[in-house]
Amino acid sequence: MLGIEAVMATASAAGAVQLAIGVGTPPVGSLPFGLTSWVLPGLWLFVSVCVPSAVVTWLLFRRDRRAPVAVVAACGALGVELVTQIPFVGYSWLQAGCGGLGGAAALAAVTARRRGWRTRPRNAEASGGGA
Repeated sequence: MLGIEAVMATASAAGAVQLAIGVGTPPVGSLPFGLTSWVLPGLWLFVSVCVPSAVVTWLLFRRDRRAPVAVVAACGALGVELVTQIPFVGYSWLQAGCGGLGGAAALAAVTARRRGWRTRPRNAEASGGGA
């Protein structure tokens, strides 16, 4: 989960920057609601995918007890982003890949929670490894 969420945070940040500066973007004509640039969709991508994935990456790194639930929430936000994109830019292998990774992370989070997600012990005594 940590690897998937870290990659998702990094890739979505790169995608948001690309959209904001207009590198490799679809035609402006495919923008919704009369928008004339990709800046606002780039900001939406950053807020809806990058920020949740970055927060989840931090929670997973810390082995926080809330991490599995946060992973599922971040994957849900990713799903909303992907479904929102399709009417405007069509289907792409990138959406399918991101959706697959998000699904894998969500499944891993649900499994981890069911099996008893364990947080990292704070010290040696907490883990039973005292002298």
